[in-house]
Amino acid sequence: MKANFEAALAIAPQHKEVPFPDKEYEERLNRIRHLMEASGIELLFLTSPESLYYVSGFQCEWYQAQSGRSFPPTSGIAVHVNHDRTIHFETPSEALLVAIGTASKDVRIFPIESRRDGIPFIIKSLKAEGWLEGSVGLELYNYRPNPVVSEQFRKAFESMGMRVMDGTDIVREARRIKSTLEMDCLKEAARIADIGMAAAKDAIQPGVMELEVFAAFTSAMAKAGGEFPAILPPVMSGFRSNCLHPLASRKRIKMGERVNVDLCGVFNRYHCNIARGFWLGEPPTEAATLHQKSIKAFEIIQSQLKPGLKVKKLLESVRDYYVEAGIFDDCYWSGGYELGIAFPPDWVGANIYDLSLTKETDIFEPMSVVNHECNFFAPNGTGLSATIETLLFDENQAIFACNTPRDLQVLFA
Repeated sequence: MKANFEAALAIAPQHKEVPFPDKEYEERLNRIRHLMEASGIELLFLTSPESLYYVSGFQCEWYQAQSGRSFPPTSGIAVHVNHDRTIHFETPSEALLVAIGTASKDVRIFPIESRRDGIPFIIKSLKAEGWLEGSVGLELYNYRPNPVVSEQFRKAFESMGMRVMDGTDIVREARRIKSTLEMDCLKEAARIADIGMAAAKDAIQPGVMELEVFAAFTSAMAKAGGEFPAILPPVMSGFRSNCLHPLASRKRIKMGERVNVDLCGVFNRYHCNIARGFWLGEPPTEAATLHQKSIKAFEIIQSQLKPGLKVKKLLESVRDYYVEAGIFDDCYWSGGYELGIAFPPDWVGANIYDLSLTKETDIFEPMSVVNHECNFFAPNGTGLSATIETLLFDENQAIFACNTPRDLQVLFA
């Protein structure tokens, strides 16, 4: 990594590909710093892929999350409550990627002799900046870094006299309310999700593997500009459709079977989630009837949908309908969760709602995005009636993001 690398690094700024303009990142940083001040955190060291992306635009295929001990995940971004800039620490291996793919202005690459473990370099650099006083927030409720490396960070900051706090919720809270540009990304992700579900429908045939359906909608969404989602989207057929989270398999789809598909369209790492059900041949009357009853809940949701709607009010009205329709006891789950930026292995956001979790004061805030899941066990082991929508709450209105029909779609009847 000498002459040719240095030559490439010198021209890298000419090839910038950052998802958003600088002003967007400046506003995000100000929001984070405000939340840090309210939490009593002077320094926040970010390590989760979602936080790194939110603050800088950095995205990568490999975060050393489950790698061998020779590759500890120590890269990250430092945010100080009193400074309107970040310090982005990265390994030499990603120096070019940081140069072309981030809004970061102050990038510090680990020395080549200590490229595998950047903690000493990070501590030395932050000490020189005068940023190692007071408390430091780490993203302790995150899988990156692993517990061993997280403890190494803790000890390093504590050795400098700092108090270590859990700073996980700082960026998660900042991300909860979307900007106009973020909402535009989610609307594009919805368009891509509809394309993916249409491709799934076309691919479902007797004799094809679940994996072939997975390949078809993945390819279609990629051709439409969609990115790979943070969860491997499941395809579930036959008795496997009684499960909500199996991986697509080599099982071949047969006539007389239900097929459920749960996918996300993704644009600039923003996720839009939908799930739909299909049946090869005429479905049993009981299964078809339950499905139609279950999706009627979305009519109730649509009649109430608006920014500022109390979450509990919506959940209670849906529950009351299920009880009246006689299907409540067969409910797998009625609720949802926040959507937005996500990287593998999870697109489920930090804020989750159902009647067991929701407070009286919780509302669907303007410029927020959630999904809503309507999942019921059908009679006689015929699978889950699985229908999921993404709800977009703009400043003045709320809509279902996608246009794919919710009816149980009967194929080859």
